[in-house]
Order: sequence, then C-alpha cells, then structure tokens
Amino acid sequence: QVQLVESGGGLVQPGGSLRLSCVASGFTFSSYAMTWYRQAPGKERDLVATITNTGGSTNYADSVKGRFTISRDNAKNTVYLQMNSLKPEDTAVYYCRAEYIRQVYWGKGTLVTVSS
Repeated sequence: QVQLVESGGGLVQPGGSLRLSCVASGFTFSSYAMTWYRQAPGKERDLVATITNTGGSTNYADSVKGRFTISRDNAKNTVYLQMNSLKPEDTAVYYCRAEYIRQVYWGKGTLVTVSS
C-alpha cells in the first residue's frame, strides 16, 4: 500500500538538464522529510538532497550544490529534483526516501545516464 514511484530518468548529454519526480501514496506525505539518494555501480548509496516535511529547509551534497534543486508539492504528494548542468559523474540510479521519526520508505529508483 505504501508506494514511492520515481520517474523522469533517462539519457542526457553533459551540460543538459533533467527533472526527476517521486510520487508517494499510502502514508501522510506532509509529515515526512524527503531525500534523494543516488547510487552508481559498485559505489555506496549517497545522499544528494533533502527537504523538510513543509519544504521550509533544504540541504545538498557539495557535489551537486548550485546545480540541483529539491522541491516538494504536498498537495500532489510529490517531491522533485531539478538537475541542471549535468556531468558524467552524476550517472547513477536515483532513489527517493521518505522518513518520519523511525519510519523509512524507499522507492525503487530511476536511472540517470549522462553521456555524450
């Protein structure tokens, strides 16, 4: 019943842009902080960006700061990741995560490939 469904991944050239979406259902979305993570093959899953439940505060990994923007629309139960000035090292599966106190939910991910 709980679902987090990412979409928007695909192939993009270096310097290009992409917007990821994660639609939530089965829980009270507005109570949960949301985070985007990414994982490249053979690498650890790393935090990309996080946003508080109200959208009042955001944090970013240094590697994406100034290029990526996280946002949310609680009326649509959706969190977004706008990715600009993409680099090959941004290539990864991107996952969204919902967290409230000790409860955590993960999506299944969407693949982003940055290549010329």
